[in-house]
Amino acid sequence: MRTHPIEPTRPLFSEVELAAWSGFLGTFDRLNRSIEEDLQEHSHLSHVEFEVLLRLARAPDRCLRIQALADQSILTRSGMSRTVERLVQSGLVERVVAAEDRRGAYAVLTGEGHERLRSAAEAHTQLVREIFLSRFSEKELRQMADFWQRLAEGYEQETTS
Repeated sequence: MRTHPIEPTRPLFSEVELAAWSGFLGTFDRLNRSIEEDLQEHSHLSHVEFEVLLRLARAPDRCLRIQALADQSILTRSGMSRTVERLVQSGLVERVVAAEDRRGAYAVLTGEGHERLRSAAEAHTQLVREIFLSRFSEKELRQMADFWQRLAEGYEQETTS
């Protein structure tokens, strides 16, 4: 019996590894689509735009370099620049040239952006509780938070080494 050249001779993942990984990917996709649809319906924001507004609201002076936003996001720098530009055109963010090097730029949350975020956050929080958080006990949520922290720390060590 011949095997196809791209078929592995042994399973790539154990059953439990496959269940954990494929479960994560499928759940992430379903959650992300639900969140995206809900944010669009109630707030006319994409999930990424909401994330940018939230990060800016939590930043000192409601201001972050666009590169820093990209580093904290799933977007590339050019993708983040396009997202910030859409938010600028909507009046939710201002783009300010970085005085210290003139090459970079800052995104600054406007008052209108803060109000839109506050309005969107109420519905968003309710949805996240309904479709995700409510399905776990407090103990499980703490464990999950520890898992995400462990992954983040491992990733950060790999990228700074």
